[in-house]
Amino acid sequence: MTDVQEFRITLTVDDFDAAVKLYRDTLGLPQLQDWSSDQGRVLLLDAGRATLELFDEAQAAMVDDLEVGERVSGKVRLALQVPDADAMASRLTDAGATPVAAAVTTPWGDRNARVAAPDGMQLTLFTLGEE
Repeated sequence: MTDVQEFRITLTVDDFDAAVKLYRDTLGLPQLQDWSSDQGRVLLLDAGRATLELFDEAQAAMVDDLEVGERVSGKVRLALQVPDADAMASRLTDAGATPVAAAVTTPWGDRNARVAAPDGMQLTLFTLGEE
C-alpha cells in the first residue's frame, strides 16, 4: 500500500485560455476546482487514474522513434488513454494542438497518436489493442 493519495501534474502554460480549451473543453477532463484569483489563474481538472511511468533514455528514444520517427519529446510527456486515439488527435488538432506524427499501431497492439498542446507539451493519446 502507498501513502500517496493523489498524483497531480502541474503545467505552467503561456496561454491559459488555450490550455483550458484543449484539456477541459476538448479532451473532456472534468473541472474539479477553480482557485483563480487576482494573483493568478488555476483550474484543477480530473484526469482519472494516474500512473507514473519511468523511462530511461534508451526507452524514451525507442518510443519516440516508434511514434514519431525520431527523438522529439522532452523529459515530460503526458500519455492519456482514450477510446479512439485517432479521433481524439483530430479533435485536439482542431482545438489548437499541433500534430507531431501520424497515429501508429504499436508492436504490442495499442494505437498511439502524438500531438503537441499549444504550450508545447507533448501528448501521447493511446487506445489499448485487443488483448
